[in-house]
Amino acid sequence: MAVNDECKLKFLELKAKRTYRFIIYKIDEKSKQVTVENVGEPSLNYEDFTANLPANECRYAVFDFDFFTEENVPKSKIFFIAWSPDTSKVRSKMLYASSKERFKRELDGIQVELQATDPSEIHLDVIKGRAN
Repeated sequence: MAVNDECKLKFLELKAKRTYRFIIYKIDEKSKQVTVENVGEPSLNYEDFTANLPANECRYAVFDFDFFTEENVPKSKIFFIAWSPDTSKVRSKMLYASSKERFKRELDGIQVELQATDPSEIHLDVIKGRAN
């Protein structure tokens, strides 16, 4: 599976310039490549991000999560989320699962990875727990 150059460029903008809060990627089966489906402005929050994930289709996503440590120090971590809902097609789940590692390697700077099959697995409390 090829990775469209825009995927890496948008990720670098998120990582270096904080131009986006999140990026959602999809596999375009016709062109056999991963493409950018959606980006979220820096002002958006985690609820906005999860609302942009399709309920019945697989996606890859990157989310820039801001939080405070126990010492009240502001920090940020970049999450990679492999979204593969139970209700999505088997072929789609297999395609995303088999392409994940190669795609993830293209995005240098991911700090936390999550695999999710339903919304409870990417609930904000899970994200907060993994960030610390």
